[in-house]
Amino acid sequence: MAHLILASSSPRRKALLQQLGLNFDIFSPDIDERVLDNETAMAYVARLAQQKAQAVWQKFPEATIIAADTTLAVDSEIIGKPESKSDAFAIWAKISGRCHEVLTGICVMNAVTQYVDVVQTKVEFQVLSPKDMEDYWATGEPLGKAGGYAIQGIAAQFIPQIMGSYSNVVGLPLQQTAALLKAIKVLN
Repeated sequence: MAHLILASSSPRRKALLQQLGLNFDIFSPDIDERVLDNETAMAYVARLAQQKAQAVWQKFPEATIIAADTTLAVDSEIIGKPESKSDAFAIWAKISGRCHEVLTGICVMNAVTQYVDVVQTKVEFQVLSPKDMEDYWATGEPLGKAGGYAIQGIAAQFIPQIMGSYSNVVGLPLQQTAALLKAIKVLN
C-alpha cells in the first residue's frame, strides 16, 4: 500500500480516517486560509483542500495525500472558526433558529492523479438563548471549530436534524473520502 498522509492536525479528521482501517501519517501544512474576493464557500473549501494536499505532496512526493477543509455558509456568507467570544456569539446569532450549510472540500492526490470533491450537509440549529451561548462558550468546545460548534460534542443538543453526511459536519465525509481513495487505488 502507498504511504498515506493526512494533511491535517485535526483530531476529529484523524479519528474519522481511522474508522476506514487505514495506516497513515499526519503532516499539517501551513497555508493562507483567507477567503478570496467573490469566492463561494464551495470554491473556498475545494481550493484550500487542494492547497493543503499540494503543500504536503511537495514534501512527500512518493505519498498519497488526503486533505480536507470544512466551513459553514449562511446566506452565501462563509463562516469560519470564531476568533473570540464575541465572534462566536455573532456566529451563533446568525445560525440560531435556522438551517446552514456545512461544506467540506476533500482532495486525494499522488504523483499521478488528483481528485477533488465537495460535500454539503444542511444542519438545522435551534434558537439559542443568551444563556445557552454563555454556557456553551464556557465549555471551551467552540474553540477551533468551524461555526463555533462540535456536532459530536455538547452542541449535539442544539441540532434537531441534519440532511446529509454526519461525518461531513464532524470534518471528513467518510463515504466520499473512501470513494476517492478507491478511485486512486488506495482502498479496494
